[in-house]
Parts: sequence; C-alpha cells; structure tokens
Amino acid sequence: MDRKSNQTGYLVLNEEGAVLSSSGELENDEKTANVIMGMINLTSQIDSVAFPPEEGFKKLSIVYDDHCYIVCLSNKKVHIVKKSIDNTDSIPVTA
Repeated sequence: MDRKSNQTGYLVLNEEGAVLSSSGELENDEKTANVIMGMINLTSQIDSVAFPPEEGFKKLSIVYDDHCYIVCLSNKKVHIVKKSIDNTDSIPVTA
C-alpha cells in the first residue's frame, strides 16, 4: 500500500478480521482490527428498511480531533488507513 504524507499506518484484514498486512502505527494492531470489525458487523444489524443490506456501505470514516480511520471493503478484504488531521485549517477566526 502506498504511503501518503498524512497517513500514519494501515491494516489489511481478511473477512474474519485476521491481519493480513500492516504498517506504521497500526502494525499488528489486533485491538483496532477487532474494534473496526465489530463496527462493520454492527452495520449489518442496522434497520434493513432504512438501510437495505444490498446497498452496504462504500466507506466508513471514524474521525477524531487529531486523526481519523478510513475503512473500505474491497476484494473480500477490509482496508483500514489511519491518517493524521491538520487542525490548523479548522481554527476559528474571531474578529
């Protein structure tokens, strides 16, 4: 996986949540893998009338003040990227 400038780590998991590859801050991070797999499993239990299961999600973003996780499903694998967030753009300007 190519490393981008604000990327601090990544995980690639199989369908069962086992770590296939990892790097950076997420190197062999099974705890994060388990938490995110739990979130993915939770999405399948959400109201199927409002969110039809055949639609599924394309991307799941988990955003904190200083970093975020981007989760995508592709080729029966779960791709997770951890990125740092530059907060200088979000500082409110007061007059």
